[in-house]
Order: sequence, then structure tokens, then C-alpha cells
Amino acid sequence: MSIILTTILNYKFNIAITVFILLLQAAIIKFATPRIEKHTDHSRLKRDSFDKARKSLIFVSNTISIALILFVWGFDFKGLMTMSAGLLALLGVSLFASWSILSNVTAFFLLIFHKSYKRGNFIRIIIGENYVEGYISEINLFNTKLISEDKEIIVYPNILLMSHPAIINPRSRYSVVGKVVEFSNKEISIET
Repeated sequence: MSIILTTILNYKFNIAITVFILLLQAAIIKFATPRIEKHTDHSRLKRDSFDKARKSLIFVSNTISIALILFVWGFDFKGLMTMSAGLLALLGVSLFASWSILSNVTAFFLLIFHKSYKRGNFIRIIIGENYVEGYISEINLFNTKLISEDKEIIVYPNILLMSHPAIINPRSRYSVVGKVVEFSNKEISIET
């Protein structure tokens, strides 16, 4: 019994910091979860979107907490720091580059918190001279499902939705999908 007590007394600072990190992690999750739920409910997204966002938050907070606890207990980060600098640069590019799959996950969180992208809103995404339009049905981790006026399901990557101009609930809707040739005052000429 005295060995356990001696060990606890020798490492009381490390134990206290570890408990503090774990309590801080729990507080962050408890504080952030209702806000994520509020934004997903406000955007009228499905419960699945909230669950994905919550699981991602827990994963990120667990990873950061483990790294901090390892640091407190004296894990040797010298070799790991060199490798992690390269990994962080690679991760930064992968999270925000338009050609990356992980950038769609980053865009997912931006879309959840953006008030204009609600389930049921009609959206026109302008891609150069072309466009895609439909009702927002779901916002998933990697893509957003749109339903066109002709009841076609369009699966559109989240990063492209964030990087192209979009018109939310436009006053007039085009009757065909195609190429916008020219705009005049109240006339729109469409090439099919």
C-alpha cells in the first residue's frame, strides 16, 4: 500500500495536470455539443449530420488530450516533432486544398454552421457559364445531396459548394439545366 501512496505523492503534479486535461476535454465536449446540435437543428439537417459532427469533435478532442497527457508525463517529442511538422503541413494542405477529400470534411463543418445552407432551401450553384440547381436534401461528411425540379438526385462535393458562387432561393428558376449564354434585364437566354 505504501508503494502506491509513494508513487502518487511523487507524481502528484502529473496526476493533477492529467485530471485537469480530462476535465477540460469533458467541459469542451459538453459546451460544444449543444451548440452543434442547435446549428444542425436550425439548419433543419438530419440527425445523422449532428452525429457525424459530434463524433468528429470527440475524435479531435481525444487526439489533442492524448498528446497533452503524453507531454505532461514526459514523452520524448524530439523525433516526433520533426515528423509532426511535415505531417501538419501535409494535413493543412489536405484540409483546405480543393482537390483533397479531407477538404470536404472541413467544408462540411462550414456548411453546418452557415445559416443559408438549410435543408429544403433551393440553391443555384454557378460554375463559370454553367450552373447546377436543386433543393438541399442532405449535407453529408463529403457531399451534399440536391434534388432537382425533375426529382433527380445530384450529389455535389462540399468543397465545390463552398468554393463556387451560389444563389440561395433565387426569384426565378430555370426550366432546364444547361449553359447560361447571356443575361439581359428580365430575359434569360439558355442554350441546351
